[in-house]
Amino acid sequence: MKSVELLHLLECVGPLSVSEDFCKKCHAYDNSGILVDSGEEINGILFSLDLSQNSLNRAKELGFNAIVTHHPAIFGPLSSVSVCDYKSKLIAECIRSGITVISMHLNFDAAPEGIDYYMMRGLGGSAGKTSVKLEGGAYGRVYDVEPDKLCNYVEYIKANFNSKRVIYYGDADKKVARAASFCGAGCDDSAIDFADGENADVFISSDLKHHQISALLARGIAVVIVTHYAAENYGFNKIYNKLIEELNVPAAFYCDESML
Repeated sequence: MKSVELLHLLECVGPLSVSEDFCKKCHAYDNSGILVDSGEEINGILFSLDLSQNSLNRAKELGFNAIVTHHPAIFGPLSSVSVCDYKSKLIAECIRSGITVISMHLNFDAAPEGIDYYMMRGLGGSAGKTSVKLEGGAYGRVYDVEPDKLCNYVEYIKANFNSKRVIYYGDADKKVARAASFCGAGCDDSAIDFADGENADVFISSDLKHHQISALLARGIAVVIVTHYAAENYGFNKIYNKLIEELNVPAAFYCDESML
C-alpha cells in the first residue's frame, strides 16, 4: 500500500472535498491530506489524534512507517525547519525515519459518520438537526437526550469520554433533555444562536471563551466543556475501529491519556 492508496481509503470516511466546502462556507482554514510522503510501501499505520513525540516514538517502537492524525501535522506554513522548533523537529524526524504522515482534519470532523457525529452519539443523541450543512457532510448538532439533572449528565459524559476534566456552568439540578454539541473549538456566535433557536438546554464543546460562556448562560443554556482531546479522540477512535478491517497492513491506535 502506497500513501495515495491509504489516502483514498481514508477518504471513504471523509473526502477532502468536505474540508474544502467547510473552509468555503465557514471562512475556515485547513491543511488535510498527505503532509509527509516517504514514497515507501506502508508496512504499518499508527492512528493518533496529534503528531507528538510520544506518538512518533510509538510508531517507531511498532516498526510502522505511517501515521494518520486528525489534527494537521503541518498547519501553518513552515518557513524553516529547526531542532529548536517542536513541530518542525517532528516533521524532520518523520522524514529522516521514512514515516509518511497523513492528516484528516475538517473532513473527518464533518463527515456523515465523522467526529462531530460520534460526539453526538457519545453524548446520548442518535439523530438531530445540523447547524452547518456541507456537500457530503455536516457540522454542529442539536438533539434530544435522556432527561436528567445537569450534574448527572456531566457524570455520564465523564464516563463515556473517559475524562475527568469536564467542567460545567449552570444549575446542577437543571433538567437537561436537549443538547447542542460542536466538536473541537466549535463555539461562535452562530453556534450560540443555533443552540438557542433549537431550544437546547445545554451546550457542549471545547475551548470556550469567557464571553461565549456568559452569552449562553444569559440565554438560559447550561455549558459543559470537555477537553478538546477527549471530545475528538472519542470519534477518531470510532473511525479507526471501522477502518481497521479494511487495512491490509497492521495498525494501532495511540491515546495520550494525559490529554483526556
